[in-house]
Amino acid sequence: MPFPSPRSQDLQQRFEELKAAARETLEEVIASANEVGWGTREVLGALVAAAHSIEDANSADPDPVDDPSIGDAVREQIGHGEQFD
Repeated sequence: MPFPSPRSQDLQQRFEELKAAARETLEEVIASANEVGWGTREVLGALVAAAHSIEDANSADPDPVDDPSIGDAVREQIGHGEQFD
């Protein structure tokens, strides 16, 4: 589900808009998971854990788009004694 564009420039209002959109999306994800047999509490636990994992990754590398591509990293290692599967 695509998120709506922000309608406000006010930071608090933007947060409230985003929170409402995120809640709607999460409710859809939970309903979809419930339909196939997952419990709401276990889905919520998994979503929270996934959010923390993403938060940790973002803290470690807040702008991964600036990182070299995997292909570049592999090319840089060629000839330096590394072994690849």
